[in-house]
Amino acid sequence: MATEQNGAKRVLKTRHLSMIALGGSIGTGLFVASGSAIATAGPGGALIAYGAIGLMVYFLMTSLGEMATYVPVSGSFSTYATRFVDPALGFALGWNYWFNWAITVAVDVSTTAIVMHFWLPDVPGWIFSLTFLALIFLINLVSVKSFGETEYWLSLIKVITVLAFLVVGVLTIIGVLGGGPAIGLRNFTVKAAPFVGGWPATLSVFVVAGFSFQGTELIGITAGESETPETSIPKAIKQVFWRILLFYILAIAVIAAIIPYFSPNLLGATAQDVAISPFTLVFERIGLAGAASVMNAVILTSVLSSANSGMYASTRMLWSMGETGFASKIFAKTNSRGIPIFALLGTTLVGALTFLTSIMGPHVYQLLVAASGLTGFLAWLGIAISHYRFRRAFIAQGHSLDELVYHAKWFPIGPILAIVMSLIVIVGQDITALTHFEWSRLLISYMSIPLFIVLFVYYKIKYRTHLVPLLDADLSPHREGTSKD
Repeated sequence: MATEQNGAKRVLKTRHLSMIALGGSIGTGLFVASGSAIATAGPGGALIAYGAIGLMVYFLMTSLGEMATYVPVSGSFSTYATRFVDPALGFALGWNYWFNWAITVAVDVSTTAIVMHFWLPDVPGWIFSLTFLALIFLINLVSVKSFGETEYWLSLIKVITVLAFLVVGVLTIIGVLGGGPAIGLRNFTVKAAPFVGGWPATLSVFVVAGFSFQGTELIGITAGESETPETSIPKAIKQVFWRILLFYILAIAVIAAIIPYFSPNLLGATAQDVAISPFTLVFERIGLAGAASVMNAVILTSVLSSANSGMYASTRMLWSMGETGFASKIFAKTNSRGIPIFALLGTTLVGALTFLTSIMGPHVYQLLVAASGLTGFLAWLGIAISHYRFRRAFIAQGHSLDELVYHAKWFPIGPILAIVMSLIVIVGQDITALTHFEWSRLLISYMSIPLFIVLFVYYKIKYRTHLVPLLDADLSPHREGTSKD
């Protein structure tokens, strides 16, 4: 067992790890935005896009699992890039990932106000947002276990909802429910289906699918506080991948079978309109009383789950960077319960300030959100590159794969495929603006990239870092803290 990281208490169990990864990836992207993916590319295009991104995520998770079981640390992406690629890459990945999740917390607490207005339209939204921000802060302050337990139960609600939807959907398709004849699969071939808009439309859904799967990498962040990372991480990776893939693929297939791709409800689907969520429409079809209200409650748990995971992930990344010297040493300090209290306070402060910009004026807030947009994909790219270098260094230094508790299959095909697909998704973020040179849209859509480059170049020039030679890569199972010196 690797040593504990700077006083961290390893209390996250396998069930926590599985649900944390599920909680990070099953949310409004599935419950609401999946409808717009079907409307854009048709049933076939949506299924291909989600299947391909799901395959990429599988390779990313196995890559991350190999490194996380060998070097279980909380700031995994930053640490792995620093040790196996280049400290400048670790610096840029760490700060970008922290920034992304700190902003995501602010976005999520802002969204809670929209969700709560479904029931209480006359209450000022900022009251809900600040209340939920304080709640998320307290959950993460009490203990690592309180975070894990909260995430477990919030995620369980989503899992039960998806399973109920799949059962109801299948019974509706075959004519058992819904009060009408069997629908069958005729909506898969109606009009231009199954493929609508050709490859350009399908490629555009790749970006939507990529955002939907974001959060699966959280399992790497939790490694440093897992009770038994050598066994729980591989188990969680296997469980989470199949559950997510089946949930997304089956849910999209059910939605596409029941609701034709040209339905106005799918065309107008947004993450803020629960009334036209495909889940709501299917539940209403069988006469479920209060379907919209039920789904609104589920979406609220999804948003809170995302905020809870985001607070944890960004806090642990800042804590790790405090240990490595990428951030002030004060962020490396923990209290008696193993909570990195200053990292938690710093993350909460940034989230609160970002939220305040949404009240004072939308422009700054929108720019901050845009600046964090591609950060998750940059993290995926960093994971794939780090794993490719890790495995090559491992062999170059005379190690045997038998020494690895868990090793990713299909190397080097897996990380190379993940690198290529991550680049495709990053470039395709706003392909229309790219091809028509719409500079204002380009700046907003791709803002994460110049920010990442600035961080990388700054650190590289200041500390004159270089690509770590394979024979010099630090393969020690764990180290209390690395340094830039």
